[in-house]
Amino acid sequence: MKSIEVTVIGIVQGVFFRVSTFEKAISLGIKGWVKNASDGSVLIRAEGTVESIVKFVDWCKTGPENARVKNVVLKEVPSENFSEFKVLR
Repeated sequence: MKSIEVTVIGIVQGVFFRVSTFEKAISLGIKGWVKNASDGSVLIRAEGTVESIVKFVDWCKTGPENARVKNVVLKEVPSENFSEFKVLR
C-alpha cells in the first residue's frame, strides 16, 4: 500500500476536477478524498497499490478535459486506512 498527498495546480477548479478525480479513484480502487483548496489548487489524499497510485498520478497530470494542469506536487504521507473515496467540500 502507498499513501500520498497530491496538490494539483493550474486551472483545476470549476472544471469538474473533483468529480472526475472521484471517478478515476473508484475505477483504480483508490481510497481517500479530494477537495478544493483556498489557493485555487485541488488537494487529494490517495491510498492504494503502487501500480494504482502511479496510474492515478499520471491521470492527475492532465485531469479532466477542461482542466489546465500546470504542476502536480507529490508528498508521501502516513496511511490513514480510508474505507472509501470521498469528495469533500
